[in-house]
Order: sequence, then C-alpha cells, then structure tokens
Amino acid sequence: MGELILFVVPAAGYAIDNSLRATISRKLRAALSPRHVPDTIVEVPAIPYNRTGTKLEVPVKRILAGAPLDTVATTGTLTDPQSLEPYVAEAKRRHS
Repeated sequence: MGELILFVVPAAGYAIDNSLRATISRKLRAALSPRHVPDTIVEVPAIPYNRTGTKLEVPVKRILAGAPLDTVATTGTLTDPQSLEPYVAEAKRRHS
C-alpha cells in the first residue's frame, strides 16, 4: 500500500508545524475516518493548476513516483509554472 501525503498551502503569515500537523490529523480522523489521516503532511507554496483551473493531481503523483517533470506536464499550461518545483524537490528527497 502507498503512502498518503497531504500537501498544504498555509495562509499568509502561517507555517505548518508539528502542532498543526497533529490538529489536521485529529480533525480528519474525527470528521472522516482513520483511513483519511495522512502519513505525511508537507507544506508547499502552491497547489499546481492548469489554465482551465484543474488541479494537477495525476502529474504530482507521477512526479512523486519518480517520473521526470518534462514527461508529466507542460509547464507552459500551468497558471504558475513554478508550482510543480516543490513536488519535484520532495520526490528527489524521497528517492535519494
């Protein structure tokens, strides 16, 4: 079974710390179920969207599995071309 990772963009002026990670996990467990509690919560500056407003969930999943960025998404179609870089960095950290 795979790892469940939750990427969070904190509100301006806030950061994701261990206390907030515990709160998020506790609230997900109470509101949904233990299956919905992520194994890891990672702070990112942005969630990647394409120009039509669709989240790039599949490309992010493929990047985390080790696929090169240029094979999973065309950065010219993103609202923020740099938004996938934190996911590439996370993948490199996990695969090294």
